[in-house]
Amino acid sequence: MRFGLTRWRPSAISRWEPLEEISRTQERLNQLFEHFAPREEWLGEKAMAPLMDVKEEDDKIIVTTDVPGVDKKDIDISVRDDVLEINAKCGKESDVEEEGYVRHERMYKSFHRAITLPSFVTQEGAKAKLDDGVLTLTLPKTAIEEGHKIMIE
Repeated sequence: MRFGLTRWRPSAISRWEPLEEISRTQERLNQLFEHFAPREEWLGEKAMAPLMDVKEEDDKIIVTTDVPGVDKKDIDISVRDDVLEINAKCGKESDVEEEGYVRHERMYKSFHRAITLPSFVTQEGAKAKLDDGVLTLTLPKTAIEEGHKIMIE
């Protein structure tokens, strides 16, 4: 008998497998929750955490990321040395009137993303463009000051 794969047959005596019963109960609960709210939403899998494309050129770094539904006033971008941080938030409200009742729903999402860039960059001359939900950053590279050597006595 393989664990977890036993089947009940009417003509045979079956053995109760508690772990299999727990697994079936969990699956039924998942189906119940899926009916009322899609699984991605109640597990938080639809949180905004967009991927970033980073392209390094001779004198600049270009970062592209998708931020659909986010207004440019709700995006905060900062850069320090070789770390880029992007914070964004968006909200959506809807009113539905059906058969004598009104349903007012609100949904708010936000994300914070920090990545280490392949080179040091400067904010002077940096450009940000938001076009159809695609954020493109052009960050000029900067030279790193060489550290001072400390002599051993």
